[in-house]
Amino acid sequence: MNPRKRPEDLRSHRWLGVADMRSFGHRSRLRQIGYDADDWQGKPVIGIINTWSEINPCHAHLRARAENVKRGVLQAGGFPIELPAISLSETFVKPTTMMYRNFLAMETEELLRSHPIDGAVLMGGCDKTTPGLVMGAVSMGLPAIYIPAGPMLRGNWNGQYLGSGSDVWKYWTEKRAGNITEDDWDEIEGGIARSFGTCMVMGTAATMMAITEALGLSLPGASSIPAADSNHPRMCGQTGRRIVDMVWEDLTPAKILTPAAFDNAIKVHMAMGGSTNAIIHVVAMARRAGVPVDMERFDQLSRQIPVLANVRPSGKYLMEDFFYAGGLRALMQNLREKLDLNCLTVTGNTVAANIEGAKVHIPDVIHSLNDPVYAEGATAVLKGNLAPNGCVIKPAAADKRFLKHRGKAIAFEDYNHMMREIERDDLDVTPDHILVLKNAGPKGGPGMPEWGMLPIPKRLLGQGVRDMIRISDARMSGTSYGACILHVAPESFVGGPLAFVQTGDEIEIDVGKRSIHLHVSDTELARRKAAWKKPAPKYPRGYGALFSEHIGQADQGCDFDFLAPLGAIPEPEIH
Repeated sequence: MNPRKRPEDLRSHRWLGVADMRSFGHRSRLRQIGYDADDWQGKPVIGIINTWSEINPCHAHLRARAENVKRGVLQAGGFPIELPAISLSETFVKPTTMMYRNFLAMETEELLRSHPIDGAVLMGGCDKTTPGLVMGAVSMGLPAIYIPAGPMLRGNWNGQYLGSGSDVWKYWTEKRAGNITEDDWDEIEGGIARSFGTCMVMGTAATMMAITEALGLSLPGASSIPAADSNHPRMCGQTGRRIVDMVWEDLTPAKILTPAAFDNAIKVHMAMGGSTNAIIHVVAMARRAGVPVDMERFDQLSRQIPVLANVRPSGKYLMEDFFYAGGLRALMQNLREKLDLNCLTVTGNTVAANIEGAKVHIPDVIHSLNDPVYAEGATAVLKGNLAPNGCVIKPAAADKRFLKHRGKAIAFEDYNHMMREIERDDLDVTPDHILVLKNAGPKGGPGMPEWGMLPIPKRLLGQGVRDMIRISDARMSGTSYGACILHVAPESFVGGPLAFVQTGDEIEIDVGKRSIHLHVSDTELARRKAAWKKPAPKYPRGYGALFSEHIGQADQGCDFDFLAPLGAIPEPEIH
């Protein structure tokens, strides 16, 4: 560890500590707000990047939690400054929050760079906010610590616990099948989301909060605390105190985010039964950190790590139960023989020290390595002539009979085409057919929306069918389930092989062999490719045009080509 910084070594000193006219202007404007010299003099300035908004229920408590952070910063001798950032409400932002993850990453990086900030507290949790905040902070390189928003409380209906997302899909299917009434559906709507906080299943939010803790970027146990639990504001205060010391210690993300740390995070993801979206986000975060992580690494580690968390959609319980069972520290304790325990974390201590003494209190929620929920990890990466750069499936959440399957395709050119056809009573479809959705990828969606859990055709619902193979270049919600093959790369919009699939083609999947094959000859595929016409861009101007021009493919983490490269950006001139 480097020697502790002196006050004159602080980055903010260039703004506030110099005896010149420009610093006079900075200090006088702080006095204009109501601060005095004692508030900032010789103290680290802590930027609190807060993704609170009035239309993000996952973050509804973060405005109050920022005050807990500020209290901690003040107690430790720092000067807290709250900086709002785009909120990315998963349920409300259209066409998809994935369009704006990189926007948040840019905003985070530039907020920290352009202001007199010495260290950062990152407040998020709703799906894309975690990777967006981390990507921006990593690229900026200041000491940074992450506060997870935490999951909401369990839902309830008719004496049953409800899980956001997972039970929405389940009961919507039953409603389409005529098995529940409009009154039932209305009661479910009123009981499924009972507090602020993120989805309380092992969706993308819970997965990314856990991954970020496993990387070493948040306090031990922080990611498991329910948003409404009093442990949460206490954790926020502790985080505020800790970031001040991190600044003096110059404990930056570069010292934490090693290849071993990313391996730990991927192993935790597998053991949690985490969201398929994690692959895209972790690849993007690793690229920002200069660590070579790709889809193949996920697949390699998937074969080594079983699912231990018995949490929906891969299991039975919800995140509140996971917290009561011991939380992430307990799961990592059960996984400790598979982890690199020497990795450094934001505490200044190792993973080993952070999980010392953690215990599992409810073994049916957090299983042991000797008694896993599912023998292999949460995700598998398939490759073949339909997905030369790979695609993803979550075997633990699929009907096992589809893990090795050959069937005829029913191809949909886009989302609207699919939705029209799915509801047809005369659609020529059987449970063995394979539904294929095109033009739903990073450029084609645009933004790679969560359309990958294609609805079961109406004609099959009455027959009791609840799962079938569905293939797309889209993502799916981490709360979703089923035999869905996602992230097909390259995507169809740019001329990937998925673009050339036609209804009636046979597709073969073998998850054990990690293969996916379109049974069409190379000659025929070449003929189809020659006849294919590239679709017109979705956006003529604005951020959408910028996104479409610069977005990478799913296997590359969907980062912008001008953001991912490493390289120092000059500090701003202060004139």
